[in-house]
Amino acid sequence: MQIEIFQVDAFTARAFGGNPAAVCPLDEWLDDNTLQQIATENNLSETAFFVRNDEMIELRWFTPLVEVDLCGHATLATAWVLFNHFQETSRVLNFSTRSGVLSVTRDGDFLAMDFPAKSPIQVATPDGIAQALNLSAPIREVYKADDYIVLVDSPDDIENLEPDFSLLANYPVRGVVVTAAGREFDFVSRWFGPNVGVNEDPVTGSAHTCLAPIWAEKMGKSVLTAQQGGKRKGQLRCQLHTHANGEPRVIISGQAVLYLHGTITV
Repeated sequence: MQIEIFQVDAFTARAFGGNPAAVCPLDEWLDDNTLQQIATENNLSETAFFVRNDEMIELRWFTPLVEVDLCGHATLATAWVLFNHFQETSRVLNFSTRSGVLSVTRDGDFLAMDFPAKSPIQVATPDGIAQALNLSAPIREVYKADDYIVLVDSPDDIENLEPDFSLLANYPVRGVVVTAAGREFDFVSRWFGPNVGVNEDPVTGSAHTCLAPIWAEKMGKSVLTAQQGGKRKGQLRCQLHTHANGEPRVIISGQAVLYLHGTITV
């Protein structure tokens, strides 16, 4: 069987930036083991698979180790493929996912994803986390949702981090985010996820469903700019809003570029 594959750099306007994701269109779902094997073979932080179902597009995401509930950059990459390769004419795409229905809107060169906003809770600093991160700067606050979110004072404290991933893997969370107020951007961050087979993810859209509410409250603003990454970086815009049903949401916007288009054989 041959399957079409795209590799798209998400949250960047140029190739070799942002976060690469693989996208595989399917006519029907393959068994879970095959999907996981493809993602493992691709060895990217996420591989997205989608199947059209009338007006809804079913979407799933896999890391090299596990299926995950939400992935922002692979959703952005999937929308880019649908708009630019499959010539999708609708301005809005609706995806059926494990996190509910997610919408992506085309806005010029930008794609805007409307996600549920998370409500991280402030917690005591986990024992040993500074050592695991090799972080010498003071930790100001720690929050917890899917990830531990560690707040520090300066972008410089984040830029040079070299975590001990074997120690980070001991914490019972999806990943660990280290974040600070930025200079050129409202806030900056890096995300580490050895528990899901991704030591560092250059740009993690789903993490911004937690980061944006935290920084929006601290800065007293609902629209924020963000940059994530170490040597490889990407840029996002986050906008907090409330759905008509009262649900807090965050719109995460970014650009994307195609790196690779081909076929795989399974």
